[in-house]
Amino acid sequence: MKAVLTDREFKTKAQHRSVRKQIRGSSLLMIGRFLSVGLNFASQVILVRYLTQANYGAWTYALSLVAFFRPISSLGLRHSISRFVPIYHEQEKFAKLFGTIALTLGTILVVGGSIIAIMYASPETLSHMIKGDGQPVTLILIMIFLVPLEAMDAMLIALFASFSSPKAIFFRKYVVAPGFKLLVVLSMLMLHASVVFLAIGYVLATLLGILFYGILMVRLLAQEGLLEKMHGSRISLPVKEIVTFSIPLLTSDLVAILMHSTDTLILGYYHSTVQVAQYRVILPAAHFNKMAMDSFALLYMPLTARLFAQANNKGINELYWKTAIWISIISFPIFLVTFSIAKPLTVTLYGQAYQASWVFLTLLAFAYYFNASLGFNGLTLKVVGKLRYIVGLNIFVAILNVIGNFIFIPRYGAMGAAMTTAGSMIVHNILKQFGLRLISGVKMFDKTFLGYYVLLYGLAFMVLLIQLFFDLNIIASLIIVSVVSALVFHQSKHHLNMEENFPELMKLPLLKQLFGSRKS
Repeated sequence: MKAVLTDREFKTKAQHRSVRKQIRGSSLLMIGRFLSVGLNFASQVILVRYLTQANYGAWTYALSLVAFFRPISSLGLRHSISRFVPIYHEQEKFAKLFGTIALTLGTILVVGGSIIAIMYASPETLSHMIKGDGQPVTLILIMIFLVPLEAMDAMLIALFASFSSPKAIFFRKYVVAPGFKLLVVLSMLMLHASVVFLAIGYVLATLLGILFYGILMVRLLAQEGLLEKMHGSRISLPVKEIVTFSIPLLTSDLVAILMHSTDTLILGYYHSTVQVAQYRVILPAAHFNKMAMDSFALLYMPLTARLFAQANNKGINELYWKTAIWISIISFPIFLVTFSIAKPLTVTLYGQAYQASWVFLTLLAFAYYFNASLGFNGLTLKVVGKLRYIVGLNIFVAILNVIGNFIFIPRYGAMGAAMTTAGSMIVHNILKQFGLRLISGVKMFDKTFLGYYVLLYGLAFMVLLIQLFFDLNIIASLIIVSVVSALVFHQSKHHLNMEENFPELMKLPLLKQLFGSRKS
């Protein structure tokens, strides 16, 4: 005779299933993210070695301008996909579901097309934005087409995440896209082509990726039975709901733009492209620290939206803190490499010409890992609708960042950019963490994990001091990182709970030794 579950027991089991689904699906995406970042990182190292510092600075400057306009191209409506599509799907409001997609896509095309037109209408303005010759202008006029293309790509990824399809995201985002870009870089080397060839190749590779993703999206909608619903129902544009939610969140995009693009633009205005190259060269390595966080974010927001629709705040709290623990542990070896042994790493990857850049890497790696280790505080506040707090916070940090850039960059150059960006990121994240107090049932900080966080940061600073005092080479440094990482993994096995989340991996002797319990 089957036991009958109470409502509370059923809800608790549903919470655990949501957390397990988030961890397993996001871990697949994280593996893909490792593959993707590895391919992109290989492309970046090749470019640094192949291009002069001036040309590499011009290339990264153009990328920064694209990054500046990309979030604006959707006017914040891209956030609506991850929040409203799962909710409308759960509530079977298919007319509004299709309307959300149509409204977002239309906005991207109109705004993105307008940005391209403005760039082509005033090329002389671009020539005054950076010191040096006119080559950055040529690159910008080619790469500006990436603004709407990458926004459409992000929209498609959000759609796949909304329907819990990590395998499709894995293949397109982490295999096809970086593979195309690496092919472009290798082609440039074989043909001894210029950086203009690289820009054209990136645009074409992104366009091919979107076409490929579109085909997969049609197949997914057919599998979900939504194509039939689309033909049989009228599209309803939920403009008020979406705009009310999305437009205020443009302030989040504004902060991201200011902290990750305007520092480069201001640096290029006051200094040369060589300074831009010395600053931008370490950013891909620093971004490794948010790799796990970006992977988990794709599924976190839709799952949180479903829990919010069920008024299950305790489920949100469990999902939040277990996800934060996973991210901080998995990202820890990367943090050690990019923060604690940044000096030998920078010289090994990029050569003596970029030796001074290791300090910038240390500052930014700490800021990125600090953000990742505390979890998705900003996303959680967005999902539960705490928009007034988010807007006020974002405006404050944006102003703080702009003031800092104009004070420190003219005087200190790349060091000023690194200090201002890292400081703004840390302040922003602390204030978002305080905002969790506004959500009933969600803890601002779980004291259970206090000792665990002290251990992680204490070990990272210990390895940094060892590196600074003994000036070890890269091999010796990596050996220390491996030993410390293995120690952390072994001590954190209770938090990871690998036996429940990934029982199939416990068949491997090494992983069983690291993560398995004595009982198993």
